[in-house]
Amino acid sequence: MRKRIRGSLLGALKASGIFDSVGGSRWRQRRLLILCYHSLALDEENLWRPANFLTPIRLRERFEILKQNGYSVLPLGEALERLRRNDLAPRSVVLTFDDGTYDFYKLTYPLLREYGLPATVYQTTYYCDRQMPVYSLICSYMLWKRREIVLRAAPSIGIVSDISLGAPEARQTAISQIIAFAERKKLSTEQKNEVAAELAQRLDVDYQELLRKRVLQLMTSGEIAELADAGIGFELHTHRHRMPRDQELFAREIQDNRNAIESITKIRPTHFCYPSGDYDLMFLPWLAEQGVISATTCDPGLASVQSRPLLLPRFIDTTGRTALEFESWLTGVGALLSAGASATSLRNLSRS
Repeated sequence: MRKRIRGSLLGALKASGIFDSVGGSRWRQRRLLILCYHSLALDEENLWRPANFLTPIRLRERFEILKQNGYSVLPLGEALERLRRNDLAPRSVVLTFDDGTYDFYKLTYPLLREYGLPATVYQTTYYCDRQMPVYSLICSYMLWKRREIVLRAAPSIGIVSDISLGAPEARQTAISQIIAFAERKKLSTEQKNEVAAELAQRLDVDYQELLRKRVLQLMTSGEIAELADAGIGFELHTHRHRMPRDQELFAREIQDNRNAIESITKIRPTHFCYPSGDYDLMFLPWLAEQGVISATTCDPGLASVQSRPLLLPRFIDTTGRTALEFESWLTGVGALLSAGASATSLRNLSRS
């Protein structure tokens, strides 16, 4: 009900010209929209986690909206410098992609090249040259794919009793047991992959096919180097996709991540994205000590000159976002409504 009401309001605001007038206002020109994407589906990942995966068709639709409405899509570093100087082009936008999974190389980059759009990948690096999927994710995905069955007890992979996989809570129980088993046994990455392969066998999932498609795998060093040479920016996202609350461990995550990216791209990364949007104010001085000059969150909003450089907002685009909602955020109307602006205040702002 709430979504329908919001959709009706957005439709009315667009029809009345508010989208165009706010999008063309001086208020919008002084603000930067940083768009956040994660991955495109190589298999059925968009059905498994619609908040993280889109289809290539949906991303093409978004790029068409950017193209047809004349948005200025800028590289991250340039956009932030122009924001600081109050020198942004009208309707400025930045495209960011978290994690750096193989689908970016296979599906996203060809679309970016076709539309001539710059983009930044916040690249996690631990799995880059390990030709295997991220352990916890691939196990969770396979459990979802076989959600109609009962997984029988399997002590060799940590499943202590039969689990009917129909409910999300049951699948969470299964993945928790599998992860706890690997931690308890102190399994290596390679041994975890063997556990995932055994889980696939017990679920009757074709694990070799998932490996062939490179579902939930990261880009390799060679693929990252190729895209960096083509102009894609690669920035920090931690080495192991985690945010330790211990300063020494935190610093190691940044340093390992930076060393890996710099060795591949020959460019020193200085921008950062909090994995899964997990941030704490204690991180800000730690990031500054590591020479990080900007950090993006998953908090919705438009960045302005008043925004804290290490707590920049982004708009996360997902399968559940309508084209109308996407356009509302491009223009700035969506951000204003989320902040509590009224239709009257939008009309007044649009005249500025």
